[in-house]
Amino acid sequence: MSGAGPASELPFGRVFVGGAARHCRRDGERLLLLDRPAYDPEARAAGEAELARVRVLAPVEPTKIVAVGLNYRAHAAELAMDVKREPILFLKPPSSVIGPGAAIVLPPRSRHVDYEAELAVVVGRRCKDVSPEAAAGFVAGYACGNDVTARDLQELDGQWSRAKSFDTFCPLGPWVVPQPPPASARVSTQVDGTEVQAGILGDMIVSPLELLAFVSSVMTLEPGDVILTGTPVGVGPLAAGQTVVVAVEGAGSLSNPVI
Repeated sequence: MSGAGPASELPFGRVFVGGAARHCRRDGERLLLLDRPAYDPEARAAGEAELARVRVLAPVEPTKIVAVGLNYRAHAAELAMDVKREPILFLKPPSSVIGPGAAIVLPPRSRHVDYEAELAVVVGRRCKDVSPEAAAGFVAGYACGNDVTARDLQELDGQWSRAKSFDTFCPLGPWVVPQPPPASARVSTQVDGTEVQAGILGDMIVSPLELLAFVSSVMTLEPGDVILTGTPVGVGPLAAGQTVVVAVEGAGSLSNPVI
């Protein structure tokens, strides 16, 4: 199986099966195992597995996660911060990435850790200086992301690197869907079954494809890299023992316990 044909429309990701991490596409409860990431045009079929018999991992292994701050006007107002003329970018390290079901670990040096539901854009092709009009051709797909943030450390430091970078602070997944969710799609968070955050993608200040173009004007993006597109109004704290579920209509839902 290559990246062409009907299989290319299936969600893709990574699973742990047979003692190893494997790339795959999901076809209902059946997984089509691949010999390399699904967005690689040379990807070929390498077996099958049942979803019930595997552990779902973070769908990609990015070289970097590029996130944008204050990309929903209501969220900027919520934090009493001005909207900037250009997107505010920051990086989260690959070591912060976890998959569905993995635990978000609250660091002892922080007393206030927030959830932030986001649409994640997964890069499919190496790109630099891409135009917004061409950006869609460099996207492998879309997933749920949680830009977990130590809010007290963000305020203490006056910048965002430490607050955003702890291990486990970037849940991603569970799958990457090839088609973009519509502008009307809801982005939401539930904590222990209660909805605590919600917005729609159409309320973004800068659209996902415009963000990809902007980021590529700054740095080269590699296949598998992730762009987090910002969070809507309603961010709030997490506590040990809770379960947080981030959902994006059209991209699924991502559940993680907090410890």
